[in-house]
Amino acid sequence: MLKELSAPKRRRQWGTERSWIPLPAMHPAPSTAKLIWGNIAIWSTIVIWVLYVVSVVFTQLVGGAFDTTLRIVEAVSYVVVVTFLMFSALMYLVARQGAYGRFLHHERAPRTELDDHFGSSHEPLTVLIPSYAEEPSVVRKTLWSAALQEYPSLRVVLLLDDNPEPDDQADAERLALTRAVPAEIEAALREPAERFSDAWLECSHQLMIDGAPVETVMPTLVAEYRVGVEWLRAMADAERDDDHVDDFFIGEVVEGLAEDLEETALAIEAAIAAEHMLKPERIQQLFRRLAWIFSAEVTSFERKRYASLSHEANKAMNLNSYIGLIGGRYQEHATPDGRMLRYVPGTEPADFVIPNSEFILTLDADSLLLRDYCLRLVYFLEQPENSRVAVTQTPYSSFRGAPTRIERLAGATTDVQHILHQGMTAHNATFWVGANAVIRMEALDDILEIESSGGLDVRRYVQDRTVIEDTESSVDLGEHRWTLVNYPERLSYSATPPDFGSLVVQRRRWANGGLVILPKLWHQMRERRRDGMPMKAMEVALRANYLASIMWASFGLVFLLVYPYDSRLVSPLVFLGAIPYFAAMASDLHYTGYKRTDIFRIYGFNLILLPVNLAGVLKSIQQAITGKKIPFARTPKVKDRIAAPFIFVVVPYIIVGFSAYIAWQSFFQQNWWLFGFAAFNTVCAMWAIITYIGLWNSVVDIWLGLTDWMWIDASKGNGLAPAAATVDWQAALYRGAAAPGQKVRGTPRDRSVVEVTETAEEHPADAANAV
Repeated sequence: MLKELSAPKRRRQWGTERSWIPLPAMHPAPSTAKLIWGNIAIWSTIVIWVLYVVSVVFTQLVGGAFDTTLRIVEAVSYVVVVTFLMFSALMYLVARQGAYGRFLHHERAPRTELDDHFGSSHEPLTVLIPSYAEEPSVVRKTLWSAALQEYPSLRVVLLLDDNPEPDDQADAERLALTRAVPAEIEAALREPAERFSDAWLECSHQLMIDGAPVETVMPTLVAEYRVGVEWLRAMADAERDDDHVDDFFIGEVVEGLAEDLEETALAIEAAIAAEHMLKPERIQQLFRRLAWIFSAEVTSFERKRYASLSHEANKAMNLNSYIGLIGGRYQEHATPDGRMLRYVPGTEPADFVIPNSEFILTLDADSLLLRDYCLRLVYFLEQPENSRVAVTQTPYSSFRGAPTRIERLAGATTDVQHILHQGMTAHNATFWVGANAVIRMEALDDILEIESSGGLDVRRYVQDRTVIEDTESSVDLGEHRWTLVNYPERLSYSATPPDFGSLVVQRRRWANGGLVILPKLWHQMRERRRDGMPMKAMEVALRANYLASIMWASFGLVFLLVYPYDSRLVSPLVFLGAIPYFAAMASDLHYTGYKRTDIFRIYGFNLILLPVNLAGVLKSIQQAITGKKIPFARTPKVKDRIAAPFIFVVVPYIIVGFSAYIAWQSFFQQNWWLFGFAAFNTVCAMWAIITYIGLWNSVVDIWLGLTDWMWIDASKGNGLAPAAATVDWQAALYRGAAAPGQKVRGTPRDRSVVEVTETAEEHPADAANAV
């Protein structure tokens, strides 16, 4: 595709990726040598760990090399840290080996099987795209990638979570543009949808009723496919191509579908030239395919318009609010507390109807789906052997051609994680990754929790206790004997953070919640053991590592960086044990189209992210102790980038300074292993700061952090006493008098009115939830 190779239109940083060509959907089959070396790496890690523990325990502890209690505690703590780090390395090696085994044996379902399978009637598939403060252009591409999916009775719903009536003019304009996108897409699809639906009906009439010979219908089929190709290419030519994401959307989503249809047209022409007539059933399938591609219903929904729905500020409740309405008929009612939704039976008129849906596809607003994502994943779920699979997904890959170095490296870690997620499925240890997933509605009903708030039911399908709601839902599904599977292809792509500030927001969110969820895993283990279906050891190990490895890796690295351990503990075996892990990751980077040397960049990258991961872990501990949800505040933008919080910019410099100090000390003490480790950390961390944060950006963010306290939000007012409350007669009649003993302000005559007004103004979320 020529578009893939077109030059970018915005300035790129030096050292970024030049190839814009994405990886193939089918993973290349690994070589025999790769599989053999993978097994060698696993066993080498185990053997080296055993040798190290034996050498420390027997030659030093038992042998009396450490003769004080402090020295013994140091030795034991060092062994524990090394053990946990090597355990995480081992889990990496095990997961990747499982992934390559799956890639080797995966065979793609032929197109004919898909067409035959979907020949029978199917329930609607509902695509839910939660969005908050996203740019309209980003949302538009995501909606188009979903709307062009081939599926019978496809509904695409944009779940807008912005304030419905923003005070800021820029926010209001952005929201208005976003609201217009679904109608724009439906209008664009209307003409081809009607044309291809009519062609399908006409074909069916000719073949089934008029008895027309297939040779008279096949040229019409080719012509209709040519029309579809021209329509898509006209759309691609009209699209703006400003960055690598636009390029991917044009080249892979739109033109990729056009090429697919063109290949089908060429195949039909070849069949005509060879005088081979297709069966009437097959011709109808091909007409039907065109009709399905262009016939999606695209709409939007805003839960914050309704006081009867939860307004909790998280993605999970945005999804839950709509999922709880699926399959129902509703009337809108205006009340003094806001607009309400009331369920009505089929005999009463309804303002809107939300059709039932057997499957739900959740898709982040900055993600894109490749063609036939829906068709292949639903086909997989509907196979008899997969009847207990609750969720299937393709862990997202990154867009190629990133213009910034940090986005490129974040993309590299994303693509390596894709491999690990595929490998976890090999051991039944899959976790739901929320960027995209097809979910069985029956499974969601099993994990539904309903709680009463203000006399109304709040339905929770996806738990919102933590900010990694998909991870907790994975454990919930496992408790109900459902399984999750990562489909072994690359069919979804998602954006990666373009600057350090946005990366901090993302990685701090990822690090928060695992420890809170961990007790659920232990409960699931006990339940499975009690039912005679115990979890396998490797599944437990992979799941525990996924939930808690950020915690022990972060604290372990802090101990290694900060504490001056005895040089006798820093054995060459420790460094030797890390070689299989780093060699395997370098191989995986090469497999996914990056440089093997990126392994050093990723190491430095992880060093400067150490305070971010620790912050997320500490938030998890805080939530586990207090039981309170931990929200993340949005950070301000500075010249088209997100400003990183003060602490996360300063601490990387502290790491560099302290590592340099340890290297200096070790050099004069002739502790060469520690000197090498500290010097390596110093170089990698400093390189990461310069490359991924930027020296000038560091100065700006530190200055913002130091001066932020000087400013106040003008919207909070000047602290003067509020004006006298006006009597809201509608609220007074709707709510009635205040409850006995309720704290009031003002005279008894206006107590109920004042209390209602103040509650709504000071705690708008509580007021909405109470309704």
